[in-house]
Amino acid sequence: MAQTAPASAESIKKLARTRRTALLGAMFLMATSAVGPGFITQTATFTHQIGAAFAFAILISVLIDIAVQLNVWRVIGVSGLYAQQLGNRILPGVGWALAVLIFFGGIVFNIGNIAGAGMGLNALAGLDARVGGAISVAIALLIFLSKKAGIALDRVVVACGAVLILLMVYMAITTAPPVGEALRQTVLPEQVDFFIITTLVGGTVGGYITYAGAHRLIASGNSGPENVKAISRTSVMGIMVASIIRFLLFLAILGVVATGVSLTEDNVAAEAFGAALGEIGLRVFGLVFWVAAITSILGATFTTVSFLTTKNTTDRTRTIYFAAFLALTCGVFLTLGQAPQTLLIMAGAFNGVVLPLGFTVVLYVAWRRRDLLQGYVYPKWLLIIGLLAWGLTLYMGANSLTGLAELWMTG
Repeated sequence: MAQTAPASAESIKKLARTRRTALLGAMFLMATSAVGPGFITQTATFTHQIGAAFAFAILISVLIDIAVQLNVWRVIGVSGLYAQQLGNRILPGVGWALAVLIFFGGIVFNIGNIAGAGMGLNALAGLDARVGGAISVAIALLIFLSKKAGIALDRVVVACGAVLILLMVYMAITTAPPVGEALRQTVLPEQVDFFIITTLVGGTVGGYITYAGAHRLIASGNSGPENVKAISRTSVMGIMVASIIRFLLFLAILGVVATGVSLTEDNVAAEAFGAALGEIGLRVFGLVFWVAAITSILGATFTTVSFLTTKNTTDRTRTIYFAAFLALTCGVFLTLGQAPQTLLIMAGAFNGVVLPLGFTVVLYVAWRRRDLLQGYVYPKWLLIIGLLAWGLTLYMGANSLTGLAELWMTG
């Protein structure tokens, strides 16, 4: 008895560490999936356009993101079922329709992520963008091919998230932004742009990003009603990590804009980093852009494949899917050099449809399908804030469909 006790205690500690790593991995996978090349470009561009007033848009988008993700994580995490499985349980075919939309968007946006990784390595080390993109895909493939791919994925995204935060803190301190003015306009903005707010929401919880963390949570085995507190806490922290990175990047760009430096619309982020730190600034920008892109490649690959699989899918089959998805998107990137602009617009429009469709499934399960939640009693307050956020996603989806119809008519 005396000999087995220490081993048992060590086993418990190991399980606790593994669970903590998995929760952190799910949190950072969601956060870093949101913080991609487009995220950086959006933040820099909008800060350049409206200055300190952008802080208010960040605040509102964060509140909406929390309302969405709290519900998505709670329903998916408690049920232990992927979003497409929930959809098919409610109405056969709905889940597969959601999976098709996610798959198409995942392919197009991953081509963009690979292009962003190539741009990052070009700015960082002078590598040809196509070579840099291919190297980044090879790194992602090695992670998914490793024997303990799940643990490797969790550790990489946590490390990359930490690097992004440290780099953003460094830039924000270096550019010495008017923090007081930014805080004031967080609650009393001089300008409110609803388009910017909806763009931020779509970029943070749109498409595959909505499900990245929740699906990773299920894959790691941390699901069910007994884990509801950890599920909720992790979802909010994931949004907060993405929001902290955005706010720090906003402050860094604002510090440059406030000095009166003239920036063009071509690549605001790169120019701002260069204006603040000169040649070193361009290297720092390259590192930030590459880290953001490689984590988005990992997030897009994992989440897109999760819509083609279940918890019972073998590791070998899942690995083949990972490799095929990366090979497909990398092949298109190497052929075209970038994601086709029309496809990017179409994928963005589809994202506007994915959010309300998937969120409708989530809220219906919370409201009417307690059997899928293993008997869990869903909090009414959470359902109410979810319904309010759902109304906004419908508005965003309608705008996306309008844009898609216009694109179809002109294309």
